[in-house]
Amino acid sequence: MAEEIKTTISMPSDTELMIDSVFDAPRDLVWRAHTDPKLIPEWWGRLPGYTTTVEELELRDGGKWRFVGKGPDGEWAFHGAFKEIKEPKEMTWTFSWEGNEAEPSVETLHFDEMDGKTRLWSVSKFATKEDRDAMTEADMESGVRAGYKHLAELLEKMKSGEI
Repeated sequence: MAEEIKTTISMPSDTELMIDSVFDAPRDLVWRAHTDPKLIPEWWGRLPGYTTTVEELELRDGGKWRFVGKGPDGEWAFHGAFKEIKEPKEMTWTFSWEGNEAEPSVETLHFDEMDGKTRLWSVSKFATKEDRDAMTEADMESGVRAGYKHLAELLEKMKSGEI
């Protein structure tokens, strides 16, 4: 069983959102869980009764991505484009929530190796404070926490060779 993941969510400025966690897994596995279209549905958007499908994932600078979730209340999707990939240390992508009229945010994910563990921290930059607040008010926090719980479980399976 995966250990409890402590995730800190903060707002360093009026237009930024920061998420910071440490996973008990080497960086290459955390990177793979974020970039393998077969693994992403195992943890992304994994609320009870919901599924995620990776419709598109072009892991290259300028490549597009789109993830679609389905659940009891309908369908939702997120999409964007990769701006820069520095495997396995960092990736920057644009991030849009379909159905939300906000400008895309720009999110940078950092994968820092720490004695066999990985500190995963991201900074999302929004066009306005209102855009950032709309994301946080859409219960983004519970989705992140649930997703990271499932990510930790997936990483345990990956470490044991089960996946």
